[in-house]
Amino acid sequence: MDQPWREGVVRTARHTSFYLDCGPADGPLLIFLHGWPELSISWRHQLPCFAAMGFRCIAPDMRGYGRSSVHPAPADYALEPIAADMVELLAGLGRERAVWIGHDWGSPVVWSLAAHHPHRCLAVANLCVPYLPAGFALPNLVPLVDRRTYPAAEYPAGQWDYQFFYEENPARARTVFEADVDATVRALFRRGNPAARGKPGRTATIRRDGGWFGGADRAPDVPLDEAVLTPADHSRYVAALSRTGFAGPDSWYLNHAANAAYAARAPDGGRLAVPVLFLHGAYDTTCETMDSDLARPMRQACADLTEAVVPSGHWMAQERPAAVNAALARWLAQRVPTAWPG
Repeated sequence: MDQPWREGVVRTARHTSFYLDCGPADGPLLIFLHGWPELSISWRHQLPCFAAMGFRCIAPDMRGYGRSSVHPAPADYALEPIAADMVELLAGLGRERAVWIGHDWGSPVVWSLAAHHPHRCLAVANLCVPYLPAGFALPNLVPLVDRRTYPAAEYPAGQWDYQFFYEENPARARTVFEADVDATVRALFRRGNPAARGKPGRTATIRRDGGWFGGADRAPDVPLDEAVLTPADHSRYVAALSRTGFAGPDSWYLNHAANAAYAARAPDGGRLAVPVLFLHGAYDTTCETMDSDLARPMRQACADLTEAVVPSGHWMAQERPAAVNAALARWLAQRVPTAWPG
């Protein structure tokens, strides 16, 4: 399929957001936020689908990625300034509110918008990463680890060990990813494995291994998993990440204290009143919500919550696009009918 989208940019004094734009300009607005280490094209299966239904679909390159601003300091990648990027994007599009959809680190941004800027949210949906009203930060994540899978004596940080590695060895993490970006993308973007459920994930031993990929100095040379990325998709990721590097993307992991403090300032204790959809990845071993308590705080904090399970790994929107699109469309029709194209 030829690219069915337009390209746009919103520039302010503090940030530039490049975005993909698909669908009628006056359609109800859906904004899709990607995570690490992705791009606006991570939503390539969703944009034309919902545009064909009459929605206007926007997918920005997030801060530090693609053709959006790459800021210099790790503190620039805290959730508060990134949420401000998205409020400015919305204003630049000439809209008051949107339905926001996030995945991976895009999800905490969407949760932040719902908690701090509810007047900018008609509804929110997130893939894989559930809501933590106390903040998506290590002190709040580690207590929710499933200790049946990750005994504390062997896996003190559970599957979140890799995030401590970023804090302790940021230069090492970046250097390994950048040593061979082509191989890094092939190694990271793999389909989910049903047999992995209930077993320790690879992110649980990153510090013990001396880094990603078993402590090697570069990613392994594995075949492209075309269940997630086509060769053309892979090439787009490689080109963008080779140009910007991983310093910005990795810095999203370096602001746990700031993100928790930001969450603590949310009105009403961070309770969400807008309609919420959460999609569980059945075979996601890092954001594991099927057997652990990771989704419990979300259930307690959302007044209008819909949940669904997608039989996928972490890269849900790319691995199982039909299931994701169906779940989103069903929820929009049933729980957010005012957002449906007229």
